[in-house]
Amino acid sequence: MSDLPAGLSCLRSRHGPSETMDRLVASVTARGMTIFARIDHGAGAAEAGLSLRPTELLLFGHARSGTPLMQAAQTIGIDLPLKALVWQDGNGVVWVGFNEPDWIACRHGLAPDTIPAVQAIHRALTEIGHEAAGSST
Repeated sequence: MSDLPAGLSCLRSRHGPSETMDRLVASVTARGMTIFARIDHGAGAAEAGLSLRPTELLLFGHARSGTPLMQAAQTIGIDLPLKALVWQDGNGVVWVGFNEPDWIACRHGLAPDTIPAVQAIHRALTEIGHEAAGSST
């Protein structure tokens, strides 16, 4: 995938959109994270009489990971909880995308002492994305 927005990581999925999202949910819950919302943008579009290829957003996280970052820079709450997007492009390819934690940290000017927490979140997101996509890390 080319021309990605800054700070966005994307992985090509080996599965269809619904299965990819279900695998994402399973991976998140297996790590003890809370799922706050699963938003089906395609269904919302259909309710409005519009068409949209499969597009679903998952909001998830864990207070133990996110709270210390918000203590360091409360504005990071606009980017938390974490989000992952599953969508099918015009060529029928399914993708899993998420905001890169390093990009989020930079956006909010987090201090260097938060780097270990940001790196841990990055590792978890990468693993979750690969599990959902059915790809190797």
